[in-house]
Amino acid sequence: MEIEVGDILVLKKKHPCGSNEWKVLRVGMDLRLKCLGCDHMVMVPRNKITKSIKNIKKDG
Repeated sequence: MEIEVGDILVLKKKHPCGSNEWKVLRVGMDLRLKCLGCDHMVMVPRNKITKSIKNIKKDG
C-alpha cells in the first residue's frame, strides 16, 4: 500500500466530528494526518493506520 503526502485516506471508523477522511501531511514510520472535518492533527504509527484504511484518494 503506497501512501504519499497529499493523499486523502478514507478510514473505516469516523472521527468524533463525523468525518472519516484524513489528509496525509507527513510520511515516514509515523504518518501525520489532518482531519478534513475539524482540522485536528494526529501522528499515527504506519502499521496501526494501514489496518484501518478503507480507500485512498490520490492527489491529482
